[in-house]
Amino acid sequence: MELLPSIDLRQGRVVRLVRGEDGERRTYEVDPLETLLRYAEAGVPRVHVVDLDAAFGEAPQRELIARLVRAGGAPHVELGGGLRDREAVEWAFGAGVERVVITSMLVRDLALFSELARAHRSRVVAALDLDQGVLRHSGWTISAARSIEEVCVDLRPLPLAAVLVTDIGRDGTMLGPNIELARSIARLAGAPAILSGGVRSLADLEQARAVPEIAEAIVGRALYDGAIDLGRAIAVCRGEEAA
Repeated sequence: MELLPSIDLRQGRVVRLVRGEDGERRTYEVDPLETLLRYAEAGVPRVHVVDLDAAFGEAPQRELIARLVRAGGAPHVELGGGLRDREAVEWAFGAGVERVVITSMLVRDLALFSELARAHRSRVVAALDLDQGVLRHSGWTISAARSIEEVCVDLRPLPLAAVLVTDIGRDGTMLGPNIELARSIARLAGAPAILSGGVRSLADLEQARAVPEIAEAIVGRALYDGAIDLGRAIAVCRGEEAA
């Protein structure tokens, strides 16, 4: 399993939201590029970047994201937030983003999502963000009309990189991740899971690593708050150190 540090961007600054609520925003006085390079120096192969401005329907932070992608020696960038049409996805790939993370398009235009997933094999991640079992999209502001089981049936034939599974009720809370949810969704969708939401300790990462269906784990607040040491987290995820 790989550690996937998160860099959530709001108006050019690194933040963490609690349960996706912009009103419960915690801003960190760190530079996004310096943060990215620190992860690179530690040996992280990929970072999870979220454009929260775009996720909330505002102008995307493309200039900043392009700078992060172009940074010499930086990890690969997985980008999510506001990628709701073909133009946005193609811009991301053209800018050098390794993988894109998509929810709204999957719910609203399955044909286009499927086309892009097949055109960019193993570079599209389906983000399945659940609030008490209900799939939500558009910055987690709208509930999907279809069940998660129905959506996963549509995903099974597609050459996805992964499914990113977030338990919204735990995101940014430091309450611990919903590992069983990630496991079950991975099995339903037929793709490896990226665990997201609530990771708070090395023990959480060790528990996740023991689940074959989980390929990566996103960690945000626990790294910024110092609850988890970056180097030890990488080692635990790779099975090189016990929690």
